[in-house]
Amino acid sequence: MTEKQEPQVPQEPSEKRDMMRRRSVLVGGAAVAATGIAAVAVTTASAGEDKAASGAADAVNASRPKATASDGELCYRLTSQTTEGPYYIDADKIRKDITEGKEGIPMTLRLKVIDSESCKPLSRVAVDIWHCDALGLYSGYEDSSTGGGPGGGTPPTDAPTDAPTDAPTGEPTGEPPSGGPGGGGGGHQEPTDDKRYLRGTWLTDRNGFVEFTTVFPGWYRGRAVHIHTKVHVGGKMTDAGYEGGHTCHTGQFFFEEAAVLDSAKIEPYSTSTTERTTLTEDTIYDQSGVQGGLLKLTYRKNAMARGVVGAITVGVDPDATHDGTDL
Repeated sequence: MTEKQEPQVPQEPSEKRDMMRRRSVLVGGAAVAATGIAAVAVTTASAGEDKAASGAADAVNASRPKATASDGELCYRLTSQTTEGPYYIDADKIRKDITEGKEGIPMTLRLKVIDSESCKPLSRVAVDIWHCDALGLYSGYEDSSTGGGPGGGTPPTDAPTDAPTDAPTGEPTGEPPSGGPGGGGGGHQEPTDDKRYLRGTWLTDRNGFVEFTTVFPGWYRGRAVHIHTKVHVGGKMTDAGYEGGHTCHTGQFFFEEAAVLDSAKIEPYSTSTTERTTLTEDTIYDQSGVQGGLLKLTYRKNAMARGVVGAITVGVDPDATHDGTDL
């Protein structure tokens, strides 16, 4: 990202900013009903609870908040910053539907971006998301990403059958992320192919909301299931993508183990031979719940294949710069 201009955000005394950042919000049932966004843990909706819903699209409509910014709106702490990982590609795909026909459980990702100091929604800021496919492969890096079924998600040829069993099982989760394949840390790599599935950028609306259509991510060696994100402010949309401004947040969204286990029963996830890393074993997730990027998921317990809705509010400091290389 190149810097061109800074967003026009009112400045407050540092003492007030620090005090407001320390506020913690307990997200209760009434608050969730009011905002439709707060997320503490994955919610697996039962058939009775989700009786009015019909797949992911209806679940989105049911959870869509009607509230606009107001004095009573919840305020969240700054959402945890993480490294961008090795597989980031600059924001050149301006779109909300990022599936490109990839197989997987349909997923609607609904995000709200707010200023963590003022609690006000941030409109027309650009949100990037990118993640692996159902078998753990990243577009642009299919040769170097480490997920997939036998042979890395493609039909096996001479793939050694001994490799998964000979590899030390404790290494991927016990070592700090190195940024290499499967690590999820820094150490950006240049793309090895021109594919761009499951990547996209879109602007938030006047209430700070942005919504993406994608698929439930799979997993790859050494990392729990996750989605990468960046929030950019002060730039503009061009024919080449989002340009200018600066990146005020780089983070990741995470999935509770129960939902991942449910997904693993459904094809093509069920065909993966890659050993999973659980959420508690992950070296990037900081175990802090919603503040650490834990999504609230809604789906029919016995019909997950029909679709999942993921939602979270992302608290950012629009004045800060966090491009994923500063940690």
